Amino acid sequence: MSNARTGAGGSPAARTGSTSVGDWPRPVPERRGARFAVYGLLGVLGLLAGAAGALLQSAWFPGGLVLSLAAAAGLFWGGGKLCRTKVGAVAPGTGWALAVWFLTTTRPEGDFVFGAGLGSYVFLLGGTFAAVMCATIALPAPPSLGRKSP
Repeated sequence: MSNARTGAGGSPAARTGSTSVGDWPRPVPERRGARFAVYGLLGVLGLLAGAAGALLQSAWFPGGLVLSLAAAAGLFWGGGKLCRTKVGAVAPGTGWALAVWFLTTTRPEGDFVFGAGLGSYVFLLGGTFAAVMCATIALPAPPSLGRKSP
């Protein structure tokens, strides 16, 4: 058959821009501002999780370390799952990294939040690993896959 019927775009669905059952839904332009607001909120939650984890990880060692890493990993994974994009996991990861980076610098008085113990390094490396892992895992499957329409 010739391409005269389908044209250069391939199938008629590809030419019209409609999505099939297995395709990801395209973001609606009117909802783009809401999506960016969610990313901003996730970034702020990442900042709070990083600051709280920095204080908690050494306060109740080793339980505080486990709790702060679990909260950070849950936030990263939940952000990616909520938004169904990798940016959903990157936004809280960036907020977490900014908070931790700010808290690792020494102050002019010589004070700092993180000590030189093993728990601080596990928190820094474990949180970074969780953020990278959640940002690079495969996107969750859309709910329409595997289900038959009525």
